[in-house]
Amino acid sequence: MRDAVVITSEGNVLEVEQWASVWLGEAWRAAGIGEREPERLLQMEVVVRASNRPSADGLAALAALRRVAAPDDFAVLDGTVEILSEDQPPPSWFEAPAFEAVRAWRAVDVWDSERVLFVEYGGPAPHSLVAQISLAGGVLVQKLAVLPPDAASTWGQLRGQDDIPMPAVECPVDEVLTELADALRTTDMTWPRNDDDEFVNLRALAWSRCRPHLPGIRDWQPMGDAERNQLLDDFSPPDDTVARSLADLFLDYGDGYMRSGALFWSPDQVELLLTYWLPRKAVLDAEQRAALPDVLRRWIRFALERRGVDPRWISPVVEAVDTHLAEFNESFDDTVTWGPAKQITAELAARGVDLSDEGAVGDAMRRLNAERLARHLLE
Repeated sequence: MRDAVVITSEGNVLEVEQWASVWLGEAWRAAGIGEREPERLLQMEVVVRASNRPSADGLAALAALRRVAAPDDFAVLDGTVEILSEDQPPPSWFEAPAFEAVRAWRAVDVWDSERVLFVEYGGPAPHSLVAQISLAGGVLVQKLAVLPPDAASTWGQLRGQDDIPMPAVECPVDEVLTELADALRTTDMTWPRNDDDEFVNLRALAWSRCRPHLPGIRDWQPMGDAERNQLLDDFSPPDDTVARSLADLFLDYGDGYMRSGALFWSPDQVELLLTYWLPRKAVLDAEQRAALPDVLRRWIRFALERRGVDPRWISPVVEAVDTHLAEFNESFDDTVTWGPAKQITAELAARGVDLSDEGAVGDAMRRLNAERLARHLLE
């Protein structure tokens, strides 16, 4: 409430929205994992304070929060603002219309592991809302920024010849705002929260611009057997069982964890495969373990060449294998990093169970569960 003095006489409504977004962002960042409505709680506290001690600053604070609030909070904020404005002079920006998007662009790197969205707004304070989104390991809005309205057109000028190709392409405004809303929803669901100021301070403002475009949650559809088998056949002959089994693992990872598709490999995706996914999820025999580096290099080249990626930008992805191989070997041998499914699979394999025999696996699991229950009761 004391800080609202800085917006009471502010003439730039965009500055007002950013002020409110910072406060809502702080409430969101400070909330515990079980708190579902931290921004609403902050707004209700301001409503109570402003109502008990009416002032021009209190009215300005509520009016500013209203500009970036969620629709479910409009009614109480509007009602309080209406009451307070009967006796207090409203700020100069009080009746400024909402900003309307006029153009939009999307920039995608050559591997489709990172995207930058640009949404240009007109009105009394023209500007661009810019979002940097990472796709490696899941969708995450890393940074948000308010930049000059020509941000998209100057994007290419700011990138050097050695930078990863990432041209900004104009797209329909609705399409880009839908992508931003979907990415914000996923980011909000990710724990721990992205607590970077460059995200938190503009999170509420970004939501207020794209929330009407929020799409339904998409159902994940696995790759079809025909497509999978065709890729495996094109990569290696059927009698190369080791390479084929490893390529099948790479497809499992790509299909389930690579947002853009199973063939969209990048240095970050290689790092996640080697340092996180394989150590936690996969059980490899001695032959597979020995062949893994070479087969992974071959698979990356196969996948990126199939997508038509320039050889210049295939090399950094292949080189990432050697970069993270030592960490893979250390993590893969550390049983602490293993996920529950891998622990069970490893134990069954150590007992000589044929993991390809569904009946044998079922019998072994029943015996294993019985043993664990017995140990638990004895303890």
